[in-house]
Amino acid sequence: MSAETGAAAPAAAERTLRATLLTPGYARLLLLSLLLGIPIAAFCFFFVGLQHQLEHWVWESLPKAVGHDSAPWWWPLPALLLAGLILAPVVTRMPGAGGHVAVHGLSGKPVRPREVPSVVLAALGTLPLGVVLGPEAPLIAVGSGLALLALRRSAAARDPQIVAVVSTAGSTTAISTILGGPLVAAVMVVEAAGLGGTRLVILLLPTLLASAAGSLVFTGFGGWTGLNAGGLTLPTVPPAATLDAGDFLWGVPAAALIAVLASLAHELGLRTERWTKRHTAVRTVACAVAVGVCLTAYALLTGRSPEEAALSGEATLVRLAADPQAWPVAALIALVVCKGLAWGIALGSLRGGPIFPAVLLGAAAALACSGLPGLGTTSALALGVAAATASVTGLPLTSGVLTALLLGKDAYQQMPLIVTASVVAFIVTQLLRREGAKKR
Repeated sequence: MSAETGAAAPAAAERTLRATLLTPGYARLLLLSLLLGIPIAAFCFFFVGLQHQLEHWVWESLPKAVGHDSAPWWWPLPALLLAGLILAPVVTRMPGAGGHVAVHGLSGKPVRPREVPSVVLAALGTLPLGVVLGPEAPLIAVGSGLALLALRRSAAARDPQIVAVVSTAGSTTAISTILGGPLVAAVMVVEAAGLGGTRLVILLLPTLLASAAGSLVFTGFGGWTGLNAGGLTLPTVPPAATLDAGDFLWGVPAAALIAVLASLAHELGLRTERWTKRHTAVRTVACAVAVGVCLTAYALLTGRSPEEAALSGEATLVRLAADPQAWPVAALIALVVCKGLAWGIALGSLRGGPIFPAVLLGAAAALACSGLPGLGTTSALALGVAAATASVTGLPLTSGVLTALLLGKDAYQQMPLIVTASVVAFIVTQLLRREGAKKR
């Protein structure tokens, strides 16, 4: 390619971008994305707020009402049985089957409005009962479905490109509300789409506007209503220390170990999905009960509350980050094993998102290694979150940004380790899954 041709390509791309940005249709698309961000975020706020209220009632208020200080060891068994009984007819009879199966990651496909009720019912009917999955996948589906609902009666609904952009804007609005704001959502869109140049900017601007509006609504509603909508945040982390050779000496193999554990859970999820394709209703209930057995095993092995291993894990992550010393190594190992098994089963049979539980499992596995000479507690927390997120999402850049936002001011010191852990975990995961695909 000649120098003239090489210089002309960026100029042509710039002209194309400018022409697209100045078209009335694209201006309307940006305005629509901004306006959609507000009602979608409002719906998601009350959706997540209700989920947390139900979790509080199931795992704290109800045990106290029947005479227990906290949820007893056997509590997950009836709770997960009920979750399975609620989910089975949703999966087998309702449009959308309650959402996509979590073992396949975060689906980016547009969700039809008629599928949204099954997603909402599956999430609110099962996640508060202790299903070891997060709210992020249901929120993405709800955001997409509500955004497309706004287009249903317009001519734009017949344009596949507009449908794709509006659906993505709705999804990023929803996901930004619980992943630290529009920045993480935007980075996730960029990395997951694998786009570049003009197409990237055209897709990114609507999603940024929609998610920014959604993040603002979420922030305001928390103060106005008094509801706790949760989200993946760490108010307190251990005091940070300067990185040294020991952090990398132990951190790199720890990141690889976390990737191996996540890949084993993923393989369990794939096997579970194949198993539940026949006799789906009965086997869905059986898988839910199996998750309950894993949570009960954690409580029996450690003498701690089964709530620590149940649910999506953000509340346990906050307690773990605030006071890691309160967790014996044996309890951390039991959490990784029992919750990891429960998570693997849930990935292939129940409904929800894969990220939140993975973050807790990664942090717990890394903190279990923090007693090794030279590996600091904050470094272990940082690499655990980064490695687990990269392994589960397959998005190393997104995992680095998310981890940095979680750690706040302490992220600056840990950034080299965060990036290294993300890359190591991503590579190990890709190698393991490729080998697994060859064997199958």
